[in-house]
Amino acid sequence: MFYDKAKIFVKGGDGGNGCVAMRREKYVPEGGPWGGDGGRGGDVILVADEGLRTLVDFRYKKHYKAERGRHGEGKNRHGASGNDLTIRVPVGTVVRDAETGELISDMVENGQAVVVARGGRGGRGNAHFATPNNKAPRLAEKGEPGEERWLDLELKLLADVGLIGFPNVGKSTLISRISAAKPKIADYPFTTVIPNLGMVRLEDGRSFVVADIPGLIEGAHAGTGLGHEFLRHVERTRLLVHVLDTAGSEGRDPVDDFQVTNRELLLYNAVISKKPQVIAANKMDLEGAAEGFSRLKKAYGDKYEIFPVSAATGRGIDTLIYRVAGLLEELPVESKAAVENQVAVIHRAQPRFTINREEGCFVVEGKEVERHVAMTDLDREESVERLQRIIKRMGVDSALKDAGAREGDTVRIGRFEFEYVE
Repeated sequence: MFYDKAKIFVKGGDGGNGCVAMRREKYVPEGGPWGGDGGRGGDVILVADEGLRTLVDFRYKKHYKAERGRHGEGKNRHGASGNDLTIRVPVGTVVRDAETGELISDMVENGQAVVVARGGRGGRGNAHFATPNNKAPRLAEKGEPGEERWLDLELKLLADVGLIGFPNVGKSTLISRISAAKPKIADYPFTTVIPNLGMVRLEDGRSFVVADIPGLIEGAHAGTGLGHEFLRHVERTRLLVHVLDTAGSEGRDPVDDFQVTNRELLLYNAVISKKPQVIAANKMDLEGAAEGFSRLKKAYGDKYEIFPVSAATGRGIDTLIYRVAGLLEELPVESKAAVENQVAVIHRAQPRFTINREEGCFVVEGKEVERHVAMTDLDREESVERLQRIIKRMGVDSALKDAGAREGDTVRIGRFEFEYVE
């Protein structure tokens, strides 16, 4: 089954906790702290794989979590880092943050990798917290939680040539004739409801990839019919072969069909409409095709190359595919597909924290303060005292007071709730 959209949840591994331990050798008085650090959590990494053609695997598994780091141990032994989790996606996959819509990566090259969720760093053991005034600290950090997010994956096929045209004009028959692809072929519209890829190999050793893309109808740019399910796969191609029913066997006029299809391309994306095109005047074996071909030549012969073909009988196919191969040699090959109409993401300076009031509770939000709370062992008094000092230095205490917090009010930071004390 072909799937070209998916939504998945990814989470980097949590860091391992730091250890609280003391040296206790027989002849080492006041040995001091000896707790090791926790290991770093593993990252979640997407890797483009040219051997994949669909996002179907993500239909059955949507949650992916990297391995967490091991906890630190006594004798200053550090925990092992968690293993990274590698997820393979088809070449041509566009990765976005599901919440913000921000583009994360356009996976257009085989082996291209991107980290989509970083693992948390390991917590520090108590050996890090020794001071002249506290030579035997009994506090250590917990591991930092790994990043987590929902991702939208969208596959846009990577093909050299795209076959475009109205439904039932013979695109599927044509790709089955020129390649080993075996699409469903029948005498009714929208026989093809998923894109098909085929490899065309010429006797002189040249080859190229063709995509037979679901048929297009008027209004497709706005989502009518198969709409965007068709149009997104045209964006990657270098050359378009516009297949027309020259005989008008479906009761449509090939000249009008050509105009409608190109208008839909222009309305969807102006860049696509400017791609080089050749016309495959198909169904030349049927009655009335000669008249239709003559009208096509008169209307577009001075702007486009028009090839009379019959996908059913094979007439004119060789001339078409050799000319397509020649045109591809003249067109530049882009190592990375350009991503059109993307709004640049500007990273502006953000406040260290914000305070909002929700249902009688003061909510403190901010990456830094939430990380400090998450990495504090709230069961240890020394750790809690250290957290209080950090929060005070950050100005959270005074900001809460300015916001109207009073003795006994509930303050929520991340997943934890505290009682406000002046």
